[in-house]
Amino acid sequence: MSNHVTSVAERLVQPILEEMNLELVDIEYKKEGQNWYLRVFIDKEGGVDIEECGQVSEQLSEKLDEEDPIEIAYFLEVASPGAERPLKTEADFEKFVGEYVYMKLYEPIDGEKEFEGTLKSFENSVATVEIRIKTRKKQLEVPYQKIAKANLAVTFN
Repeated sequence: MSNHVTSVAERLVQPILEEMNLELVDIEYKKEGQNWYLRVFIDKEGGVDIEECGQVSEQLSEKLDEEDPIEIAYFLEVASPGAERPLKTEADFEKFVGEYVYMKLYEPIDGEKEFEGTLKSFENSVATVEIRIKTRKKQLEVPYQKIAKANLAVTFN
């Protein structure tokens, strides 16, 4: 059910975002407590503002009402992905080379399954991440298919 809802929402929101020169970052449909939420995360260079989120929400809400893919009551939220934006696609990794990232892997590489570091490059579906172990730096090469979850990470120097 969740995959159906997110795929319908993606199909409906893409033309709206293209018209507004916005990018779809992620869609999630999940239950929290007693309520269901359909969350659509959008972005653009320099970030999105609340007016853009409101416009997308209004237009998407109309499309969802027409198609009615969700039979139960739910809340629609359209928002910016925030400072810890998820990296979902290979294009995301290419776009954010040079940024500080958090990664969680399906299986360990050099004994590490979770780490933070600087994304140094992304070539041939392999992310090179520079991590710090105490006072030394180490580079890990992480194949894209081994990444379970990744997002930009906030660092305090």
